[in-house]
Parts: sequence; C-alpha cells; structure tokens
Amino acid sequence: MSKNKKEKIFEVVEEKNVSFVRLQFVDIEGIPKNVTIPVAQLEKAIENGIGFDGSSIKGFVRIEESDMLLRPDLDTFAILPWTVNSECEARLICDVCLPDGTPFEGCPRYVLKRNLEEAAKMGYIMNTGPEMEFFIFKREDGEPTTKPQDYGGYFDLAPIDLAENIKNIIVRVLEEMGFSVEASHHEVAYGQHEIDFKYDTALNTADNVITLKYVAKTIALKNGLHATFMPKPIFGINGSGMHTHVSLFKGDENIFYDPDEADGISDVLRYFVGGVLSHIKAITAVTNPTVNSYKRLVPGYEAPVYITWSGPNRSSLIRVPAGRGKSTRIEIRSPDPSCNPYLAFSVILAAGLDGIKNRIEPPPRVDMNIYELSEEEKKSLGIDSLPGTLEKAVEYLKEDELIKEALGEHVYNDLIKAEMMEWSAYNVTIHDWEIDRYINKY
Repeated sequence: MSKNKKEKIFEVVEEKNVSFVRLQFVDIEGIPKNVTIPVAQLEKAIENGIGFDGSSIKGFVRIEESDMLLRPDLDTFAILPWTVNSECEARLICDVCLPDGTPFEGCPRYVLKRNLEEAAKMGYIMNTGPEMEFFIFKREDGEPTTKPQDYGGYFDLAPIDLAENIKNIIVRVLEEMGFSVEASHHEVAYGQHEIDFKYDTALNTADNVITLKYVAKTIALKNGLHATFMPKPIFGINGSGMHTHVSLFKGDENIFYDPDEADGISDVLRYFVGGVLSHIKAITAVTNPTVNSYKRLVPGYEAPVYITWSGPNRSSLIRVPAGRGKSTRIEIRSPDPSCNPYLAFSVILAAGLDGIKNRIEPPPRVDMNIYELSEEEKKSLGIDSLPGTLEKAVEYLKEDELIKEALGEHVYNDLIKAEMMEWSAYNVTIHDWEIDRYINKY
C-alpha cells in the first residue's frame, strides 16, 4: 500500500469535510453494490478491509461460507460531487476477498485482473475505450416510463435535444471524478444519448463504465428523469450498444500498428481479431447477457449481426477505425451496456490472446454493406451470424473451454445458472404481444 496515496486521501477527506465513504463493488451481473461507512471507519477499512455477507450477493457464495471482505483500491477514491454542498460523501471501489485476505475467485474485478496478468506475461497491456449509449426517459408519478425526454436524432442539439443540460451536468460530474470525457452527443433514436471517455487500461475502464452508469442514473433521477442502459427498451428504433475499442501495447508501443504492412495493420492485430471471431458466439453470452440483448442484435438497426471484420465498415462486427500509429485499434460492436464490463473485457482479451498464441487467421475482410447482401451472397462469402437468443448463446458458452477458463469455474457456473434462470422466466411469462395477437383470434 502506498503511504502517499493514503495520506492524500485523508487530506482530501479533511479538506472536503467528508462524512461518509461508499465502498463499492459489483455482483456477477455488473450491478453496483455498496456499504456506506462513517469516515471514522475509513482507516480500518483501508488497513483491514470491511466484512460483509457474501451469500446475499448474486453469484457470490453459499450461506455456510458467507463471510467476505471488501478491500478498497486507493486509486479509485473520488468525491461524489453532488454531495459536496450537503453532507459530503466519497467512494472507493473495492476488491472482494475471502476472510484471510486472498482474492475471491467470484469477484468480477479479480477475474479481469487475472486475465490482465496473463496478458502481462506476454508483455501486453490491454487498453479499452467503450462508447456508452443510453436512453433518458420521462418519469410519471415517480416511476420510469419508456416515453423519450426528447425527439431529437443523431448529433441534434438544443432545443431539439432537451437533454443537453442533463448531459452537460453528467459530463461535469464525471470530470470532477477524474474522467477525461472526449465527447457527448445525441444518438440516432429518440431520447438516446452517448458519452465517450478517453481510453485507459482495461481495469480502469471497467471501473469507469460502472461509475458512468451510476452517475448518469443519479443525475437523471435528481432531475425527475430516468436513465437506462437497457439494450432495447423500444421496439422499432435503434437499441443501445457499448462499442468497445481495444488496443494492445508493449510499453509505449501500440503493437496493433505496423507501418510496413497493408493499412498499417500488424499481424498481432489480425491474429487478435481471429481469436475473438473464433470464440465470439460464446463471448456473446457475456457481452450480451440479457434476454433483451437479442432484441437489439437484429438486422436493420445498425447493430452487428454477422460475424465479419473489416476496415471502417460499420456493418461488420469488428472494424478497424481509420486512426493509425498509437491510435490503431479494433472496435468490437456487439457488446451492449447491460454487460458486466469486467467479465466482457476478460473474455475478449482471453480470446484475442488465444488468437495471437495460435496465429489464428481471421476470415477475409468484408468491406461491403453486409445488410444489403442476399442470403445467397452471405452464404457464398461464408458469413455466419451471432446467436439469436440468450439460450443459444449460453449453449455456445457451455462448449467453449477457453472462455470457461477466462471466467474461472465459479463465475462460469454462476453466470450460466443466472442466464438460464432468466431465459426460463422469460419463456413462461405471458407478454403483451401474445395478448394482442391471440386474445381475440382464438
């Protein structure tokens, strides 16, 4: 533990008159959890951790082995800016540990750390930069609706984009918490928005994804609105994605770039793409973990459906954007913001490393608009599709030993269990569509 980090935290605590500290972590679904401690307990939390009942957290442990510890990561300390003028609060993101202080294999943050260590053994640093899309809806009688706050379109501005002020507040809060926000704008669908922040190491980025979602929801609520990262809340319009930009570095060198190769694309980038595409059907159960995720992954709404890669072509599942040099990266377009970012980055990295180790060549690039191809043309080009349902994605996950190893047996088993329970619940529920279609007909 760095003494300087600890001292700086207590300096800020005193300067800002912090009263409470939220110790945050996520469950297997990526849902933020926290325990709030008075600032008088902060020293104890940093030195010894804070105990909690792990059996009450989804995907953690059984009741007979419930004692667990939260170990704060001092690098994640931040003031919650919306509390400064009242009783000031801060937050620390924590790793979940067993009572003896060893890492808990079911902690999503630990899963990512473990996979990043595997990359480090090969000399690699994984950087990620997601594009976070979400909807802002109206509330009625305090409850969220699916009525968009505005009816703007792509890159619209006020007065058409009625959420411009809300987005600006969210961005300011994120910047106060240490984010380097690159852009915010209205997306294609009514009430849909996007906030992009600068790429970082995968662990920091996963922490930032959770923080952004927490901040967006909090600021929307404080303004009488509802922010949702549900992939497809409204039929007939675009859903929300979490397009994830990935690069690998060795020190300061971006090894996805090779100026001597065509388009500046290195063999390492190509093999990484080959690895991801060879495991993508199993990966989809992690990057698209809800029943609703598959309502987004359909043709016609700019979401990727077909297992292809290309240059700048946005109809491909993986594309290589135009930037080169240190900006060389791939963009994986299938993940959605309902995913647990720690697990999503873990399986993407593991698959990519598998591609590098085994020199897995990706299929030929497809640089045409795949949505305009006929079924015969797609078949002749050998273009396959992503799983069409959560159930099908889980079937592929069950067959993929590499992705199982990346998740670890604990998370792998509990993730499958949770997703199949969701699929079963969905299957036995009577939906409005069925009532509308059958109640009079039969």
